[in-house]
Amino acid sequence: MGIDRLDTIFHPASIAIVGASARPGSVGRAILRNLIDGGFEGPIFPVNEIDASIMGKKAYTALSRIEDPVDLVVVATPLETVPGIVADCSRIKAAGVVIISADGKEAGLSGRPLESKIRDAAALTGLRIVGPNCLGIMYGPARLNASFAGPMPLDGKLAFVSQSGAICTAILDFSLKEHIGFSHFISLGSMLDVDFGDIIDYLSADPAVTSIVMYVESLTRHRNFMSAARSASRVKPIIALKAGRSRAGAIAAASHTGAMAGEDAVYDAAFQRAGIVRVRTFEELFDTAEILSRKCRFKGPGLAIVSNAGGPGVMAADALSDYGMEPVRLSHETLEALDAILPEHWSHGNPVDILGDATPQRYAAAASILTRAKEVQALLVMLAPQALTDAVTVAQTLADQFSQTTLPVLTAWLGGIDVEKGRERFNQAGIATFDTPERAVRAFMNLHRHARGIEMLQQIPPRLSKRIQVDRETAGRLVEIGLSSPDGRLTEIDAKSLIAAYGIPVNPTTAAASADEAVSIAKGYGFPVVMKILSRDIIHKTDAGGVILDLKTGDDVKKAYTDLIATAGAAVPQAKIDGVTIQPMISKPDCELIMGTKRDPDFGPVILFGMGGILADLLNDRAIALPPLNRLLASRLMEGTRIDQLLKGYRNHPPAERERLDEMLIRLSQLITDFPQIAELDINPVVIKNGQPIAVDARVVLTPSSFPAPMHLAVSPYPAQYESRVQLADIGELLIRPIRPDDAQLLVEMFETLSPQSIYYRFFSPMKQLSPTMLARFTQIDYDREIALVAILESGPSEKMLGAARVILQHNMKDAEFAVLVGDPWHGKGIGAHLLATCLNIARDRQFRIIWGTVLAENKGMLALCRKLGFTIKRGGQSGEFELTLDMSRLPPAAPVSN
Repeated sequence: MGIDRLDTIFHPASIAIVGASARPGSVGRAILRNLIDGGFEGPIFPVNEIDASIMGKKAYTALSRIEDPVDLVVVATPLETVPGIVADCSRIKAAGVVIISADGKEAGLSGRPLESKIRDAAALTGLRIVGPNCLGIMYGPARLNASFAGPMPLDGKLAFVSQSGAICTAILDFSLKEHIGFSHFISLGSMLDVDFGDIIDYLSADPAVTSIVMYVESLTRHRNFMSAARSASRVKPIIALKAGRSRAGAIAAASHTGAMAGEDAVYDAAFQRAGIVRVRTFEELFDTAEILSRKCRFKGPGLAIVSNAGGPGVMAADALSDYGMEPVRLSHETLEALDAILPEHWSHGNPVDILGDATPQRYAAAASILTRAKEVQALLVMLAPQALTDAVTVAQTLADQFSQTTLPVLTAWLGGIDVEKGRERFNQAGIATFDTPERAVRAFMNLHRHARGIEMLQQIPPRLSKRIQVDRETAGRLVEIGLSSPDGRLTEIDAKSLIAAYGIPVNPTTAAASADEAVSIAKGYGFPVVMKILSRDIIHKTDAGGVILDLKTGDDVKKAYTDLIATAGAAVPQAKIDGVTIQPMISKPDCELIMGTKRDPDFGPVILFGMGGILADLLNDRAIALPPLNRLLASRLMEGTRIDQLLKGYRNHPPAERERLDEMLIRLSQLITDFPQIAELDINPVVIKNGQPIAVDARVVLTPSSFPAPMHLAVSPYPAQYESRVQLADIGELLIRPIRPDDAQLLVEMFETLSPQSIYYRFFSPMKQLSPTMLARFTQIDYDREIALVAILESGPSEKMLGAARVILQHNMKDAEFAVLVGDPWHGKGIGAHLLATCLNIARDRQFRIIWGTVLAENKGMLALCRKLGFTIKRGGQSGEFELTLDMSRLPPAAPVSN
């Protein structure tokens, strides 16, 4: 919906408070007092004429008396009066309304109709609503305290967003005690309109914010949330405490995947995909707020530990070990320097124990050496209270010293009253301080997790050695068969045929309705074979005794047929048994895996990978991820399991063929991207034999979907619908398609064809190469926010990228910036014109508003192209630049782009 009005809400020129009663103790009066005490400089208009029976008329009359425009309206009246007030806010063209009033959907069914009326009153007007049932909002730079929380937070660059007003007040109280500054305090309440995705978009664009901390109870518009978070987390840390971890997932799931992919694990996967660091406890949220607000920006995992006692140092090292890390190994030069200033019996290693009689000068000297050591990337300084140590003086000495370092520094002053003043001194100096080694290390590791997450987000995935091709028509027929069945389940044979249509290798399987037919099929495959019961009513065949392995002769098959029918019938008497299936036996596999998918009610389909076979549920060695997948994401999914070590090769177990496993997961991802009707799918087991994976069994559950493909996904997939071909003179046929993450090398090769002049025209500065960060930015596209097309020449020994064009939505989600780049050998061939015109056609279809860009005066070719496409061209603010704009609403309907 955009953030343009949110900017006005947090920077209002004027505010009206509806319900600012003179009655002592009223919420509206408290908000009025907070606005005045907070120093808000604009006009504040109290509106007190409240009569529920004719609320609409009286509220409108009162608001209309305000001669000046009103940007923000704060409502603190009974909820039944709010729909009329909101309608009046729309009439006076307010930018937004903060609804403090409670008793909406949180009150049960009775509150939902009121919320619907509020939503209807604001419909089509652009009015943004924060709340209802919220504490209000605070924004320090504007001295805005439109809440009833109490005093303004201290100035800072940390933003806090919460659904819970109680959590807001607790964090606020804590921040004042610990001298932590905040730019924003935002209580979202019931999120009738403005939700986490909107706020993340707004905060990511605000230079007053460096980090975002969230308390989350539930999410709305999950795809929008994922898009906003993935965009913001690349530039600002996002830390989230998600409540409700103990709620069970799919209790009565029809497959292993459904049972194993519980709700909380899906949130873990979603937050990881979005680059959000998830914390588990209220204490950890406090500690993360502490470290993010201080002079701590992660530079690397090399942590040095200084302590005046051995025990705390060991505790810190143990805490690091719990995260799979160790204190950094100190260099010979660093050890020699420490030897020169420390007593003989210091620890001679890291942790650096400077002994119990350490003076402030000894602390300062050791810290000085470590902050200058090349191998040290962060420093944790600890103090245990002892008779010979003055905790306050040490803190004062170090606080003064650390003001000159750019290294991330944490402190842990252990104890209570004896060291409290030392912690206060660190708080005043803006240095992160904790009361235990474990809390300090955990906070440091959250910085590490965020940095690692962003690094992984920006990695370039390797390309598959062959292009993914699928038989969508056959898969579609099988999906329709499943949807028409009474229980929505496919038979094993149809389930295998479905995944085989998408190129997933399967063990061939044939049905038999008699013992003689089973023998004939077995002879055709060659012995040994496996026999399984064939019944829609028996989901887990092994549990019902419905699988017999290693049948080596025709007599074995005959006997097994009789035994299997009897055993399965006794185990599940109500089951309708259609016979058996026969498939070749894969003897002594290297290992068994499970791959699968489950439709989550919030995030759509999720993909599961882990140890398979009959022990899948017992050992619970699995990881989950959100589709779509590429090779990097598929590999990362496997790395989240313990069995991945076996797949890489372990002792006498050979490694599995990694690319084949990557490809299977990518093909599974494509299958569930194309068919939202797949509610659950198990491929269990996937057998690894001689390094090669093959699906031995499969189960599929199909149900109608509320969303068409690909809108059922939480993360926008590659938009194949934008692929096309064009024939250009002097070049031949080009494939025009959206850019992919694995196109990075093709982009590098095109960049190498550019002259210094072409580079300057496109990037406005001289560049010799594209950095890894830029490559990730240009190739890893959120297609909900950006259009990026490339022209690919497929003739020749390998593909070549000849040109690229993109249209990038701005934070208001309406206007967009364009850019075009064509390799020098292909200038003047019509490539740039075709790419940009195609991008504009897509932008028109998606109802973008204004397309704009900046072009250098010397770039006459681009100016001529944009003039031809209808751009308005004006001289820009900088000398030698032109500003180009295109109002999409004034263009005729899209027509095919001419060659």
